[in-house]
Amino acid sequence: MLQKPRGTRDFLPDEMEARRAVEWRLREVARRWGYREVCTPEFEDLELFTMRSGEGIINEMYVFEDKGGRKLALRPEITAAVIRMYINEAKVAPKPLRWCYYADCFRYERPQKGRYRQFWQFGVELIGADSAIADAEVIMLASDMLDTTGVRYELKVGHLSFVKTLLKDVEPETQRKIRQQLDKKDFEGLNVTLEGMNRPELAESLKTLVATQDLAEAFDIAGAIPERERIEQTIGYLDAAGIRYSLNLGIARGLDYYTGIVFEGFADNLGAENQILGGGVYRLAHLFGGDDVASCGFAIGFDRVMVSLGETARTKDTVAAIVCTPETRMRALEVARAFRSAGIRTEMDLMDRGFSQQLSHAAKSADFAVIIGQREAASGEVMLKDLRTGEQKTVTLDAAVAGVVASGSRG
Repeated sequence: MLQKPRGTRDFLPDEMEARRAVEWRLREVARRWGYREVCTPEFEDLELFTMRSGEGIINEMYVFEDKGGRKLALRPEITAAVIRMYINEAKVAPKPLRWCYYADCFRYERPQKGRYRQFWQFGVELIGADSAIADAEVIMLASDMLDTTGVRYELKVGHLSFVKTLLKDVEPETQRKIRQQLDKKDFEGLNVTLEGMNRPELAESLKTLVATQDLAEAFDIAGAIPERERIEQTIGYLDAAGIRYSLNLGIARGLDYYTGIVFEGFADNLGAENQILGGGVYRLAHLFGGDDVASCGFAIGFDRVMVSLGETARTKDTVAAIVCTPETRMRALEVARAFRSAGIRTEMDLMDRGFSQQLSHAAKSADFAVIIGQREAASGEVMLKDLRTGEQKTVTLDAAVAGVVASGSRG
């Protein structure tokens, strides 16, 4: 028997309904903020990803050659593709561009809980706005989106200039190593690196910076930072908007194109693989032949959000089952149409079951049985049975529909 590929999943109806419900809420928040959906191909030229991240990323991707000899890759993330699309299709469009997307990505890595070879991201890119209020808007939107999912999380906000300033006289390769260790919270490895440099004062400054929750203290630790005014403005906007966050000025995103504010979201019930959001200010378009446009964005790890939500994400429609005899089936079709037109999930027997078998099946899969016998067909009424309580009564079709709708609205 054939099995699904390793690192992928099948989603049964209950799961898909829960996923679509959360996805819809994210889309609605993005819409209210003025962000419009875009879509890019699932595969791109391999160079789009190696140009930014180097040849080493090839081992983490699904790479293939097409019949024309072109080297292609299934997208491991979407930001690069969106910026490529901006350069190709929208470089002269009025700025800023507020774009969002929901799509699957692919990475070849060891599958584990919350980490899959095919996974979904909901992301946002704000292109062409280079200001403190633009940075703040994206973080506020990220907070709003996580709030709407219902996930319990902590949002952490930092800025790369603090770490960059402290490391300004460190040679580039060691800088990159230290930033990666900070990004991965590998403090043991960081201690080894700093001890090897014989820079105890730098070690102390980095540790104090990572620990502080006071912005003024952070400026004292790092010294003169050209971006100070913009950082203070951005943080001021977040505070004025009542955003729940903590400072983490040790965030040092490993990707080199981030240039300023960075932020991350962590679920409080996922263990080690608990990051559900990551983003920041970046400049990427110039690498692909475009203008040096400022951008700010983030991606939400949709699968981890769903794992974090667990059973609380499950939604259940109110279901009405039409129960009829062969003689009343035509009337039953009219009744089913009325229920469906009112937005009620409605099912009819397709197996030629007897009357009692239909009722028995309905009790397993529905909330209400809408019974249409000879008497009901003649009178134009229906017998509505609440399968949860056993209560039943004969009512008009309109009253039956209204009763089921009201039951659904009560949850």
